[in-house]
Amino acid sequence: MTTSLTAPAVPGPVTDRRLTLISLVLVLGALTTLLDTTIVNIALDHLHHTFHESVARTQWVATAYLLAFVSVIPVSGWVSERLGARTAWIVAVATFMVGSLLCGLAWSLPSLVVFRVLQGVGGGLVLPVTITILTRAAGRERIGRAIATIGLIGQLAPILGPIIGGSIVQSVSWHWLFFVNIPICLAALVLGPLFLPSAPAQRGSRFDVLGFVLLTPAVALIAYGVSRLTGDHGFAATDVWLPLGTGGALLVGFVASALRNRTHALVDVRVFARRSFGLSSVITFVGGFSMYALMFLLPLFYQQVRGASVLHTGLLLIPQGLGTMLFIVLSRRLTAKLDGRLVVGGGVVLLMLGIVPFALAGVDGHSVLLLVAQFVQGVGMGAASLPVMTLAFASLSHDETPRGSAAFSIVQRVGAPFGVTVVAVVLEHFLASAGSPAAAAGAFGATFWWVLGLSAVPLVLAAFLRRASR
Repeated sequence: MTTSLTAPAVPGPVTDRRLTLISLVLVLGALTTLLDTTIVNIALDHLHHTFHESVARTQWVATAYLLAFVSVIPVSGWVSERLGARTAWIVAVATFMVGSLLCGLAWSLPSLVVFRVLQGVGGGLVLPVTITILTRAAGRERIGRAIATIGLIGQLAPILGPIIGGSIVQSVSWHWLFFVNIPICLAALVLGPLFLPSAPAQRGSRFDVLGFVLLTPAVALIAYGVSRLTGDHGFAATDVWLPLGTGGALLVGFVASALRNRTHALVDVRVFARRSFGLSSVITFVGGFSMYALMFLLPLFYQQVRGASVLHTGLLLIPQGLGTMLFIVLSRRLTAKLDGRLVVGGGVVLLMLGIVPFALAGVDGHSVLLLVAQFVQGVGMGAASLPVMTLAFASLSHDETPRGSAAFSIVQRVGAPFGVTVVAVVLEHFLASAGSPAAAAGAFGATFWWVLGLSAVPLVLAAFLRRASR
C-alpha cells in the first residue's frame, strides 16, 4: 500500500476587514526591505569617505545586498511550502532585522558588506512570501486590491528612501541607516502571529537540489553582470560578459531540468507558458527600460542638472508617488469598467506624455511643468503595472502561488536592474562629451528620448492582454 501527500486544504474566505489588517501587517515587512535599498544607495558616497575606502570597494555595500536578495528568491516558494507562508514570512523579517542590527554595528567596510549579505537574504524572502500570503488571502475576486497594496509599497520606497536617507546622513549618523529598520521589523514580528493567516507546512515537500545548484548562481551571476555594465567597456568587459554568459547557460540548464521535474521544481517554469502569466512577465521585464529607468533618471536629473540636494530631490519626487496613489484609489472602478488592455495602454501613453517635458527641459525653468509631468507619470506607472501584476497572479491556483510568486519576483528583480543599467550606459555615452551644464542637460534630454522610445514596447504588448486573459 502506497501513501501520497495530500495537498493542504484551501482556507475559507477572508473578510474585507481581515484582509485590510493582513495587508497593513505585510506592508510593515515589505516596505522596510524595499526602503533599505534606496536609503543606503543614497549614502554610498558618505560611506566611501567614512571608511576611507575606494568607490569601487564601497559599491559592494549595494552589490552584496542585491546579490543576496536575488539569490534567495528562487528558494522562497519552497520555503513557504516547507515552513508555511506565515512562519516563512516571520523568519524572513527576523533575518532582515538581525542583519540590519549587525550592519548598524559594523566596524569596517568588509564587516558591513558581510552583514549586508545576511540582510539581503531576509529581504529577498520577504517580498515573494508577502505576495503569496496576500494573494491567497484576497482570492481571485479581490486580487486587484491585493496587488494595489504591493504597488503602493513599490512606489513609496523610491520616494521616501532618498528623503529618509538624506535626512539621516545630514543630521544623525550612518549607523541609523540600518537601525531605522529595527522598530518597524519588531512591530511586524509582534503583529504577524496575531493577524496573518496560518498555513500548514508541507513536510513532504521535496527540495529541488539540482534546480537550486543551477538557478541560484544563475540569478546571482546575471545580476552581478548587469551591475557591472556601467563600466568603461560595457558588454566587452570580462566581468560583464563572463557572468552574463555563465548565468545564461545555467538558466537554460535549469529550465531544462524544471521541465523534466514536473512536481518538485524549485520554480515552476510552466506558468510562463500560460499566456496571461507569460505576457505579464514580459511586460514587467521590459518595464525596466521605461518605468524603472525613469525612477533612476529623475533623481540624477535634479541633482546633476538642476543642482538639487539629496533631500530636496526626494521632495521633488513626491508628485510621482501621488499620481500612482491616485490611480490606486480609482483602480477598482477603472479596472471593473474598462478593458484591461485599454487601462495598461492608456497608462503607458500617460507615462510617455510625462517624459516629454523632461526630454525638452534645460538647466533651469519650467519647474511647475516638470512637477505636473511627474504626477502624470505616476498615474501612468500605476495604470501600466498594477493590472499586469493582477493578471499574472489571478492565473495562479492556490497551490501554484508560492512558486509562481518566486518566478514573477525573479523577472522583476532581474528585469528592472537590467533595463536601468542599459539606460545608465546610454546616459554615460551622452554625458561623456558634455563639458558644460547646458550640454549635460542635453545629454539627459537625449536619454529621456530613448526611454520614451523604449516605452513603445509595453504599449504594443498591451494590445494582447485581453486575448491573454481569456
